[in-house]
Amino acid sequence: MSADVAVSLSLLAGIVLLSEASRRLLARALADTGLAVYAVELVSTFQLCCCTHELKLLSEVGGIEPRLALTLTYLASVVHALTFSGAIGNPAGALEHAYRSRLSGRCALQRIACQFAAACVARAAVPLIWGLGLSGLHLRHKLLGFRCVSPIHAPLPKAAAVELACAFAVQTALTHTRAVEEKYRVHAIAAVITTLVYAGGSTTGAVFNPALAFSTQFPCSGNSFLEYCLVYWLGPLLGMMSSVLLFDKIIPLLAAKSASPPYHPLQTKKRK
Repeated sequence: MSADVAVSLSLLAGIVLLSEASRRLLARALADTGLAVYAVELVSTFQLCCCTHELKLLSEVGGIEPRLALTLTYLASVVHALTFSGAIGNPAGALEHAYRSRLSGRCALQRIACQFAAACVARAAVPLIWGLGLSGLHLRHKLLGFRCVSPIHAPLPKAAAVELACAFAVQTALTHTRAVEEKYRVHAIAAVITTLVYAGGSTTGAVFNPALAFSTQFPCSGNSFLEYCLVYWLGPLLGMMSSVLLFDKIIPLLAAKSASPPYHPLQTKKRK
């Protein structure tokens, strides 16, 4: 293992440990105020964004092997799922919870605001960490001015379709694994996410999370703000909505129609 990778892994572990300590402290301090869930949402989304920034740097600038990058993606997904403490970390997920009445509309919007606030803080904090020059990779990135190039390598409709398909797959996996024991479910979801990153990463980076994309992809040069919105905001939202519509409305409706007995009109004899 190279020194750069070792430093990045230590940094990732430090971010997770610091976030976990902050979650517990804030949950205790705000337990009687009703604000604990929003504090946890802030910290958890900050953790997600910071870790993704570092993994993205390792992959794009550090040039680590694809197998190692995918392994780290899988492990990070498992760690996030196990430590989030009820946080959603994804605006599309918050809207889906509101649709299913697990959250009120107001609570969902407040959580989304927390997610985007955390994404902005992470986007500002990560360059400060890189600026410390903890590794040769961080120093090289600093010398390049923390330059970031758009990961979109396809026409915009195709790129948006990739993000839509990724969000559809994740939402479908989340919906159909709710009955699975949590210790197995997190690995199943992590496997789905890793597969999608492998399949769509070369086209868009396979983010399928509007807040995470706002932190990691929007600062990159190469596309306009509206183009990023189309790919990284509209695509995932449509993907989530398509999954919900398909499995909550269309498939049950088709199943009910196929299960209903055929209609046979009554035959009456004509009287002479």
